[in-house]
Amino acid sequence: MALQYTQNYEDAQEITQDVFVSVHLSMGKFNYESKLSTWIYRITINKSLDFIKSRKRKKRFGVLSSLFFDKTNEPKLELSDFNHPGVQLEQKEALLRIFSVLNTLPENQKTALILFKIEKQTLLEIAEIMKIQPKAVESLIYRAKENLAKKLNQTNDL
Repeated sequence: MALQYTQNYEDAQEITQDVFVSVHLSMGKFNYESKLSTWIYRITINKSLDFIKSRKRKKRFGVLSSLFFDKTNEPKLELSDFNHPGVQLEQKEALLRIFSVLNTLPENQKTALILFKIEKQTLLEIAEIMKIQPKAVESLIYRAKENLAKKLNQTNDL
């Protein structure tokens, strides 16, 4: 989940470590009203959002700069096992474009879409994680998809 937010392996590892430290330190506060995985997802989302906000305060180019290695400007994400250089470059560019647009969505839309499409959570699980009604989750996912498509079409027109 942290990797979906940061698109950076090292940052995601740091967030994950923070999550498990928080889980360990707060285990006594867990009230068992929800599943443990739901609670851990919520902590991960909060830590990821806090990390991104912190980074944005430090660096204005924020999340997008984390997509590339500093010295080579090569993308950090490996997207395909197919080794044709043209296809790999095209896939990397498409994924980078999608994530750059995904990062512009409102936090609640981004969270719902990541949980649904990437983490493969059900609407009920997402509702529990986000502490909202399932209908609200459905609405967030719908708006996120619409906004994502609209913004991707705008970038195609440039």
